[in-house]
Amino acid sequence: MHFKTLNDFNCDGKVVFIRADLNVPAKDGKITDMTRIDRFVPTLTEIVGKGGKAVIASHFGRPDGQVQPEFSMAFMVPALEKASGLKIRFCADCIGQARDAAIHAMAPGEAILLENLRFHAGEEENDKTFCEALASGIDIYINDAFSTAHRAHASTEGLAHLLPHGAGRLMQEELEALDKALGHPARPAVALVGGSKISTKLDLLGNLVKKVDFLCIGGGMAHTFLAAKGIAMGKGSLVEPTMIDTAKSIMDNAGACKIILPPDLTWADAFGEGQTPHVSDADKVPEGKVLLDIGPKAVQEFTRVIAGCRTLIWNGPVGAFELKPFDTGTNDIARAVADLTAKGLTSVAGGGDTVSALKKAGVGDKLTYISAAGGAFLEWMEGKSLPGVAVLEK
Repeated sequence: MHFKTLNDFNCDGKVVFIRADLNVPAKDGKITDMTRIDRFVPTLTEIVGKGGKAVIASHFGRPDGQVQPEFSMAFMVPALEKASGLKIRFCADCIGQARDAAIHAMAPGEAILLENLRFHAGEEENDKTFCEALASGIDIYINDAFSTAHRAHASTEGLAHLLPHGAGRLMQEELEALDKALGHPARPAVALVGGSKISTKLDLLGNLVKKVDFLCIGGGMAHTFLAAKGIAMGKGSLVEPTMIDTAKSIMDNAGACKIILPPDLTWADAFGEGQTPHVSDADKVPEGKVLLDIGPKAVQEFTRVIAGCRTLIWNGPVGAFELKPFDTGTNDIARAVADLTAKGLTSVAGGGDTVSALKKAGVGDKLTYISAAGGAFLEWMEGKSLPGVAVLEK
């Protein structure tokens, strides 16, 4: 990958438009998770510290191109100030004369947060006139929002055609980590994929078997692969009957990639918290039982494979991690991965459920890199070109 970073720009006295992802989880006007703000702060403070005039822009929620007060970003100012240690002003629009005047009045080292980009339909439409309005009075465009890079919106793709552009520190960190995991991984490399349905990850699996040496499959999607091998899964499984032939095709065309399926599974009489767990070999699960996790043999086998590799990329929990005690498989593998990472394994994980599962297992900060991006991370793993990344490489 070839893209400019903050190292390539002199920000002193320059107006720097920073596309951040501040689409934070919030309830009753209170931010419930500061992760996205905390991860954005290094880019902001570096630009301001170098004398730049930081113009922060993001979307929040889905206002559908209309001004909707409940999606105003004004409430984020105190959290941004606390996290960054900076004084941050707020502008009640992201384009227009008032915004342009506010930017013109900025002194080096100051920062301003613009109102929700998606209050204008031109943002998601990547409208040329809207792009030009965003670019008014701006010297440098920095994209620090990898999690929105799979969308060709005005602030994620269009602006780069009008201004000198580069990646912020979070975008840079994300791209370098993903390139290390999938672009040019240290061999042998293994992918661990979980989740409930194979139908949602067809492109992902098809791309991974070309990129890694081992593919460990857990979660509900493993049931479809086991069924494709002729193992009766029963009504309590998450087998997708229409996907069995697809699973066979993936296994038949895996080439040099070895696919590892769970040799045993954990089941219960019903779905829910507090159910008694039982373990059976994958081909000996009693009829009608609900499959909720991989078994201890599977944990041991997956961990053995990962321990023999130099690179791991992980997407999706291997069981119903939100229900105790059916979080055991995911937790045990997560802790083993954390230990192996401390010994030199390059471990990259991403996806909403994966991040939650790793935090729940107590290893949210113990892997090489954990991506908070959802759709962008998945599309990257699928081998797709992301508009917000592709335009930075031009």
